[in-house]
Amino acid sequence: MIAGGVIGFLGAQFGMSASKTMPGLHVAILLVSLIPVYFIVVGFHEGGHVAAGILMGFEFRMFVIGPFLWEKQNGRIVFKWNTNVNVSGGMAICLPKDSENLSNRFSIYAAGGPIASLIFSGFTFLLYIIAGIWAETSGWLTITKELLSMTSFLSLLIFGLTALPFHTGGFYSDGARVIRFMRGGDVARFDLLLLKIITGSASGTRPRDLSLAEIMEAKELAQKLQAPMEVYIHSYHYQVELDSNNIEQAEVHLQNYVKLADEVPGGIRNAVWLDAAFFYAAMKQDAERAEFYWKQFAPSALIPKAMVFATEAAFLWLKNDKPAFEEKHQAALRELPNMLDKGMSIALKDKLEALQKSEPQNLATHFDQPIGQAV
Repeated sequence: MIAGGVIGFLGAQFGMSASKTMPGLHVAILLVSLIPVYFIVVGFHEGGHVAAGILMGFEFRMFVIGPFLWEKQNGRIVFKWNTNVNVSGGMAICLPKDSENLSNRFSIYAAGGPIASLIFSGFTFLLYIIAGIWAETSGWLTITKELLSMTSFLSLLIFGLTALPFHTGGFYSDGARVIRFMRGGDVARFDLLLLKIITGSASGTRPRDLSLAEIMEAKELAQKLQAPMEVYIHSYHYQVELDSNNIEQAEVHLQNYVKLADEVPGGIRNAVWLDAAFFYAAMKQDAERAEFYWKQFAPSALIPKAMVFATEAAFLWLKNDKPAFEEKHQAALRELPNMLDKGMSIALKDKLEALQKSEPQNLATHFDQPIGQAV
């Protein structure tokens, strides 16, 4: 945080000083160009992860930069417009095809982004120097020089912020990932298992097809290392059992997940309450407990709308309000493609369709909390 603050302050000071000597048109062009330049810089960073992943024998699955998304589907790469604000900054997913020497390969994969940012910063700075030689002969060369300077600085900034080894809210920077993988041992093994589970689910492996043996191993390591990320292992274990229709086992792991909810960053903690509310409404038909968790939920931009609509649909199903249930069911189906976790979206769709075909056994006649006002 301190390093980022210092770099940001110096950059702002430099920018303000430079703008005093620039024509107003140049300043306007730079301001308008800031967002596309940012996306280009982030694109090179994420592209570095993809290039490193392919070099390490990983399979490309997804690349997101701003409103643009490329995803591998049925053996070919397709373009889509990205409508998920949670990943609008940028994201790359590549998955290993085998388990050979994964710690070293994942460390190189993690380092690919910062290295690409550093190379791109140096390249654009070199172009900045070249443009400066002829800048006096053309106004457009002067603007180009200023754009190259801004691009080089932003890329260097992203390099610095991602290469610094730190973690916050349970998430690790690229630099921290590299160091943890290089250390080897239990720490690297735990990170490796967690990455395999998360990226596998995000790329479309539904929960019941995830490796339960790897989840169990990750849980044991998390307890041994007292790792804050243990909470996510309980979440995936719950989803595995739920998707396998092992309802009693799913409840055990759900409660373990709920007990560790404080370890989840505030922005996405509401997913814990949604999972619990949906489970007790749809799976246990326990209106009282479902409402208890629902009351703790607060809308957040980080929570997929499909999860919210699905939970509301589960409440309406429990009330046997079929028209309202169908409305929320269809709303959830429309939002499912926007879920970042493709595997979870497949399982959620199946659960909603199962509710549509069944009747509640323990009808709930009312709820204190109005349904349909969360989004």
